[in-house]
Amino acid sequence: MNKIVKSLVTTGFLATGLLTMGCPPASNNSGKADAKSAADAAKPAPGAVKVEFFVMSQCPFGKQVEDGIYPVLKKLGNNVDFSIDYIGSNNGGNLSSMHGDSEVQGDKVQLCAAKHSPAKYMDMVNCMNENIRAIPGNWESCASKAGVDLAKVKACFEGEEGKTLLAASFDKAQRVGAQGSPTMKIGGKDYNGGRSEDAFLRAICGAFDKNGKVPDVCAALPPPPEVNMTVVSDSRCKDCGMRVARMQNHFQGMMPGLKVKAVDYGTEEGKKIFADNGLKYLPVMIFDANVNKVDEMRRFIMRAKKVGDNSILEMGNFDPTAEICDNGIDDTGNGKVDCADDTCVNTLICRQEVKGKLEVFVMSQCPYGVRALNSVKEVLDTIPADKIDFHINYIADEVGDCKFNALHGQGEVDENIRELCAMKHYAKNNKYMDYIICRNKDIRSSDWQKCAVDGIDVKVMEKCIAEEGCKLHSENIKLAKQLEIGASPTWIANNKHKFSGISAEDIKNNWCRYNEGVAGCDKQLSQNQAVQGSCN
Repeated sequence: MNKIVKSLVTTGFLATGLLTMGCPPASNNSGKADAKSAADAAKPAPGAVKVEFFVMSQCPFGKQVEDGIYPVLKKLGNNVDFSIDYIGSNNGGNLSSMHGDSEVQGDKVQLCAAKHSPAKYMDMVNCMNENIRAIPGNWESCASKAGVDLAKVKACFEGEEGKTLLAASFDKAQRVGAQGSPTMKIGGKDYNGGRSEDAFLRAICGAFDKNGKVPDVCAALPPPPEVNMTVVSDSRCKDCGMRVARMQNHFQGMMPGLKVKAVDYGTEEGKKIFADNGLKYLPVMIFDANVNKVDEMRRFIMRAKKVGDNSILEMGNFDPTAEICDNGIDDTGNGKVDCADDTCVNTLICRQEVKGKLEVFVMSQCPYGVRALNSVKEVLDTIPADKIDFHINYIADEVGDCKFNALHGQGEVDENIRELCAMKHYAKNNKYMDYIICRNKDIRSSDWQKCAVDGIDVKVMEKCIAEEGCKLHSENIKLAKQLEIGASPTWIANNKHKFSGISAEDIKNNWCRYNEGVAGCDKQLSQNQAVQGSCN
């Protein structure tokens, strides 16, 4: 999985940090002056840095960045020109979003608050984010707590204005190419750095015009900690360079003080580092102890291998001691070249073509994987059963006897196992898909038994989970590791041809490209271009 998510709307608004925390001052006027003052406070100051977020209101990663930016907006006030827009689909006025209608309603009410209470709406959003699963039902209590104009927001939310705002927001997100939540821009440039308060503060402070006035809070920022990172890779690995570049760029955004040293396995130094640290796969990134000073790195370092004071992140499954399967060289000296070597059997390049086969690699609680599995049901209902051979494989790591790591935690491991048990015992006519589709309606709920109905026996499932679950999961996740697949969802057609896609139409078209003339390939299936992305 190498498993590091991913991961990641309104008409303009500004959070000012000038909100009153107690009772408002007494006033002898009608309230118009206060309203004007609030509106003025929401206007960006000259030279303000433009910060744009594109999120989904029930996306945990969208919540994460909103939590991170919220105190920054308080500190910088109207020195930031901040706006949120939302990611979803506008199909002729039919508005939809990844997490369902509750998310659509949440997006809409937050847009209405931004429109009618621009100086206070982020207080409402911050309050709603305390329980994103309660969105939108928690908006009124949070609006009252934040002091937004409840009547105006309610009229907007329940009327046509809210729909108009949301449609425009979805369209804006699509125009700028925002497909994953969160997508962020600071000072007009894509931002892929850290998501903590300090990270956002540094990034925004760095975007001010150095010839203009810089807020005092920026001048007081201490220098970032210097972190040394050694990257060990192998020039023979075709995909390693791209992986290293992507992750290095990501980490440099999170750690402005990052110092990078690159070492190739083909050198004596590279081989020594590989052996001394007990490495098995490349590429790896080795951080010194200073990485522990960077809050943004905690979620990565928690999963890192510890060697002395260093933290080692494995980013791939390339074994530099094994046969390279497509270079025409006997790398291991056993007289077998490329695909003739047994270690190459399960690599994608050496797999044999199998007509009709369709494999998907997913994480059961990844929202993109959930959408993909929902979509494939339509494909399976369209293509004749004797023409398509469908398999689901999960992405996770085995770290001990019946111990596994998954990107979305132990709950995802448990659900992987339950779905594997459903596949084993209810494979006929893809009956297990009924269980999966039911679970996908509330994939994080622990009440899985309510989906073991209509011919799927709870007792059969429980027995399988207890007696066979660990072995099923251990065997199933090996294929993703062998094929170096870490993104959910990833598809393979006919045992050889990798592709990506979430909509039923995309899945069907990619499979049919390698299975021409099969009945059903000429049918138009559901398509949602706005929902793209992966967990990795």
